[in-house]
Amino acid sequence: MLIKRIQEENLVVELTAAKTKVLVLYGARQTGKTTLVHQALKRFSGRVLEINADNMPFLESLGSRNPDQLRGLVHGYDLLFIDEAQRIPDIGINLKILYDQVPGLKIIVTGSSSLDLANRVKEPLTGRTWTYHLYPVSVEEWAGYYGANDFETAQKLPEWLVYGLYPEVIGIENQRKKERHLRELTQSYLYKDVLSLASIRYPEKLRQILKLLAWRTGKLVSVNELANTLQINRDAVNNYIDLLEKSFVIFRLSGYSRNLRKEMVKMDKIYFYDTGVRNSLIENYQLPTIRQDTGQLWENFLMAERLKTSAYHFHHSNRYFWRTQTGAELDYVEEHSGQLHGYEFKLGSRVARAPKTWTETYPESTFQCINPGNFMNFVCLGRHLQG
Repeated sequence: MLIKRIQEENLVVELTAAKTKVLVLYGARQTGKTTLVHQALKRFSGRVLEINADNMPFLESLGSRNPDQLRGLVHGYDLLFIDEAQRIPDIGINLKILYDQVPGLKIIVTGSSSLDLANRVKEPLTGRTWTYHLYPVSVEEWAGYYGANDFETAQKLPEWLVYGLYPEVIGIENQRKKERHLRELTQSYLYKDVLSLASIRYPEKLRQILKLLAWRTGKLVSVNELANTLQINRDAVNNYIDLLEKSFVIFRLSGYSRNLRKEMVKMDKIYFYDTGVRNSLIENYQLPTIRQDTGQLWENFLMAERLKTSAYHFHHSNRYFWRTQTGAELDYVEEHSGQLHGYEFKLGSRVARAPKTWTETYPESTFQCINPGNFMNFVCLGRHLQG
């Protein structure tokens, strides 16, 4: 099963352009970055030099800072593809040399962590890159692959809420094997890869933070409370959370406010890029109908899907939640082109109304309740853009 990814078209557009920048593709392990690039390269007519960063013979040249050596490496090729580029020393400086001194050479690199690769690439390649992200398979991509209508897609919701949408997990039919793969995936990239990216003094604390964040998915997260629970200082907690963000494990949402005293903005909410990973951390694979946290899973699922479709279709907006000290709240707020759009996520069929405080404070805003009957329009922005 090879689900076509939306980012493939975005990459092909750049690869076939007369002149482009260095293309940098970020994403967690096993989201399909290498496969995606290979699919895009099938539609590229020139000669391609593909280098895996684990291949030692190429590392000396790619880390040399020697223009002659670098030009010799790519001589006769039209495109250079470097997989897992964060492992190459001084990769940003060497890519800058190639970009500036080998006119016409197209370059695409992948990295499983923005923590390392961004730091090495950002400054040397200022103004010379286009950045893309690849996440677990999106609902929009799944529906497009299967040609499923909205009703057929909604029937998959219980499975996705429990097991998530990592490419390999989707292709496994047996539930026990899904669980086994998620456990191995979690141990592999959440722990080993993340721990290898930074000097962490107490790795067991990172595991504990992950579990605590999993339990508090979609709820306000107090850094002080986490620090007290784990008996570490506040700065250490913030560093761990930042590391997990840059490794594509979690993402955070801040509170929206126009400096009104009644609006709460001091604490963030934290979500996981994949609900299957989140459930694996707390070892709960029960069906949504018999578990207590189904509302949290639904909220996390919609937040992650909105993030995917927004990134893939270049729908840039500021993202928040909204909550007042009196308890009025909205799950999600987007600020786009000066317009506020509020959303409430509900699993049932009852349509919620916008809180009175919201409509009174922001009368020009819009509001929508997202439930299993209408969620496809929320997670498939491609529909609106094509229309």
